[in-house]
Amino acid sequence: MATETLISVEEYLSTSYDPDCDYVDGRIEERNLGEYDHSRLQTKLAVYFGARERQWNITIVVEQRVQVSPTRFRIPDVCVLLGKTKEQIFRTPPFLCLEVLSPEDRWSRLEQRIDDYLAMGVPYVWIFDPQTKRAYTATLAEGLREFKGSVLRTENPVLELPLEEVFAQEA
Repeated sequence: MATETLISVEEYLSTSYDPDCDYVDGRIEERNLGEYDHSRLQTKLAVYFGARERQWNITIVVEQRVQVSPTRFRIPDVCVLLGKTKEQIFRTPPFLCLEVLSPEDRWSRLEQRIDDYLAMGVPYVWIFDPQTKRAYTATLAEGLREFKGSVLRTENPVLELPLEEVFAQEA
């Protein structure tokens, strides 16, 4: 029986991964990405929020290391921060984490990511499935649920995302 070799936080932080990987309790976890549908939707989300940075006083970053606990680092597809930051690795919870599903993603792993974000103090997590054009929301109060409306919305501050903006068919 093979034994798994765990690595330290220090080794993870001093190693470059391409693409960057999550770190969960000593284990490196690769993220599913690299396909057109995933990349295109991630870009649309970043562009939508990025165009509103000044108006909404937010900062948008993609594929940023977030230390969700002492032994866990996650790399959300897109983070929305309130105001500005000087943190190179986020240890302060983002306001909103956006995740785009890939065909290989398993819900059990996704739910663990969501739980990590919420436990860290991230108020809103939004998940997008480019294949089915469905969106899901997760908050500490309401848990994970499929979103059935047309405009995703946060409170304090109000940020709005019309789903047609990111799920629109391209010519």
